[in-house]
Amino acid sequence: MNLARRSLAFVWLVLLAPVALGAEADPAAMRIKAFYDVLLDGMKRAKMLGVRGRYDKFAPAVKATFDLPAMTRIAVGPAWNTLDSEQQKALIEQFTRMTIATYARRFDGYSGERFEVEPAAETRNANRITHTKIVIPNQDPVVLDYLLQQTPDGWQATDVYLTGTISELATRRSEFGAVLKSGGAPALIDSLRQRADKLLGG
Repeated sequence: MNLARRSLAFVWLVLLAPVALGAEADPAAMRIKAFYDVLLDGMKRAKMLGVRGRYDKFAPAVKATFDLPAMTRIAVGPAWNTLDSEQQKALIEQFTRMTIATYARRFDGYSGERFEVEPAAETRNANRITHTKIVIPNQDPVVLDYLLQQTPDGWQATDVYLTGTISELATRRSEFGAVLKSGGAPALIDSLRQRADKLLGG
């Protein structure tokens, strides 16, 4: 009788374990995992979709995963507060378009790659760091860490670190600062538009 009870208890434990694990899953890590799932599907269908098809497929996932208004503001830097609302709106729009176009151009095929996401994000004050790898056959894996913050739309990324150290937004701020200094907001808006057009053009 005791053996039967123990066996039944074990069966219930196995059946209920996925539910418990799902309930405790780190929401920041799950956000990046969902994003990677969309990227991987797009990569596998890259030739059929084409660059503009991938843009349309990736757009909702990019907007859900990244806090693009915050990223635009951070990339522009202190000059953001000197811009009028229309310029800010245009910069967010063009930065968003360029970001999606970059993913559409970069993830343009599939050769056995896989994405690994650590299930538990690292707590960093009020933010979280999700550690990931892009594993490429016969090459060293690409290490990408995502900095996420809590927003009204859930956990969203505000920066990406290549090899865990190189900040995408720090690089962007350097580039944007030079354009702003030479031509102001109109020049930066036009530059972002042209970059997106070029990424989507081929």
